[in-house]
Formats: sequence, C-alpha cells, structure tokens
Amino acid sequence: MPVSCTAFFAASLDGFVARPDGSIDWLDAAVAAAAPTSDLGFASLLASVDGMVMGRVTFEKVLSFGGWPYGELPLHVVTRRGVAIPDHLRGTVTASDEQPGALLARLAGEGRRHLYVDGGQLLADFFAADLIDRLIITTIPVMLGSGLRAFGPLPADRAWRHLSTEADPCGFVQQRYERRRLTVTG
Repeated sequence: MPVSCTAFFAASLDGFVARPDGSIDWLDAAVAAAAPTSDLGFASLLASVDGMVMGRVTFEKVLSFGGWPYGELPLHVVTRRGVAIPDHLRGTVTASDEQPGALLARLAGEGRRHLYVDGGQLLADFFAADLIDRLIITTIPVMLGSGLRAFGPLPADRAWRHLSTEADPCGFVQQRYERRRLTVTG
C-alpha cells in the first residue's frame, strides 16, 4: 500500500512561506497579534499521521523553538549535509539523504501509511515529484513582497480538488485540497 502525504503550511497573501533568509518572524507576529481561535487543525493532522518527513532547515528551526511539538511521532529529516540530532530525540528522529520517491518506498516498507511533509525545499521536491496527496494551506493576511515559496518549478500541471475553506475570526483562511490524478483512457 502506498504512503499518502499531506502538506500543511502557512503562507502570506502573496504566496510566501518565509522571508528570503528563511525567517518566519512575520508568521510568529501574525499569530501573536491575531490570536486564532483554534490550532487550525494542526492537532488533528498530527493525530492522523504515522510519521513526518521534514527538511533540515525546518528541523533546525523547530529545535530553536524550545519544546518539541511532535511527541513520539517518528520524524525523518531529509538532508544532503547531515544534521545534529539531539540525544533526547534519537529514538524518534532519523536523518536521510534519500530522494523523495526512494524515501517513501522505504517508509512504506516500514509500515508507514500517512506522512506529514514539512519544509520549504523539501515540499518543492515532493510537489515536483507529484508525491503530495493532500494540501492544507493557511493564508495569513500579510504581504511580504519577496521570500521563499512552497512551490517550485513543476514538470507538468497538477490538478487539485477543493475540499473546504474555513475562515478563522482572526482573519486566517485555511483551504484544503486533494490531489486529482487524471486518468487517460484510450
């Protein structure tokens, strides 16, 4: 059975997930100022997955926050340069330099069925390889003007089916999509 992958992230109104230097200070400030009325489905997402795949830069950013937000959920850090895994996470976090398809094949062989994928460049790689099945984007009402995008160049069009749109009273808008795979018959 193949592994299903979900991307869950926040983006500015103009489509950026981070500043050009990778900073997400704009997101931290927006969350602090707006005080969303919920976690926007994050806890529900974590409860639905049996593992995570994260890029090294995002992993190191999460470590800088202090507490570890993912509990015992297995996390696979994808890195070409290696990464220091803190001792307290060694039973939960592993590192790999595998390409997305090879990594998913290995994780499927280990029994993984639904993964949360996070990290700017890693998401772009997964989108380019057409490995994201569900997409949850929370749009934050701020414009950055420039920065890093979750989507990079694609080798072909990608069709998505809209599942829902929810607006939090604070102004955050979350959209959920499911990958629509077109079958050509002949």
